[in-house]
Amino acid sequence: MVSSHPPYPIKAHPTDPSPQPPKRRQPPPPTKLARPSALAKAHHISARTEAEIREAFALFAVPAPSLSSTSVARSSLPSSSLRRALLALACPPTSATELASLLEAADPTASGAVSYENFVAVAALKLEARGADVQRGEVREAWRLFVGRSGGGVRGGEEGGDKDGDEEDRRRITVADLRRVARELKEEVSEQLLADMILEANGGRGVQSGVGAREFEGVMRRAGVFG
Repeated sequence: MVSSHPPYPIKAHPTDPSPQPPKRRQPPPPTKLARPSALAKAHHISARTEAEIREAFALFAVPAPSLSSTSVARSSLPSSSLRRALLALACPPTSATELASLLEAADPTASGAVSYENFVAVAALKLEARGADVQRGEVREAWRLFVGRSGGGVRGGEEGGDKDGDEEDRRRITVADLRRVARELKEEVSEQLLADMILEANGGRGVQSGVGAREFEGVMRRAGVFG
């Protein structure tokens, strides 16, 4: 009797699988921001800024350290290299007098060596001053947009007391200046709004008083221009 079953199992022919979409790659984990050290907090700088300071210190320190905080702390910077280290941070002393003052702060015992902690203190001050200089430059450029380099504005004695003050610093922004800038920017602004802007900037002292340089800087700071 012939069996109806085959002597061996019949394997089903595999069907062609339908193309599968490529697996989506998982995004990399977010980079953890380094926490500022106690030294960085003491001088109000970020961990990134301290890392830049550490690199500049390591360029000239002896013995030459690695960039680890432990290795750097065991090294010192020759006092003669202070200017070069600050130059590496793009904030060198601006005069021999300032360099002498910085050396006195960084090496108070005149030992000829600057510790990492003292270098951070000096570098943090210089970087802060550089930031202030940048801000003043931004204020000056914005101020020129309104008062112009050779005209515009009205004169006021209040803003001209600085020894190095020039004609621009002695001028005050008027409604006419705001109107001109609005026209250049192709913005339609009502006369009332222009007057209100003047009054808000000068603390309500009157539209005819205009806005002085220091008042203008205050407006920019309140607007968050400098973070």
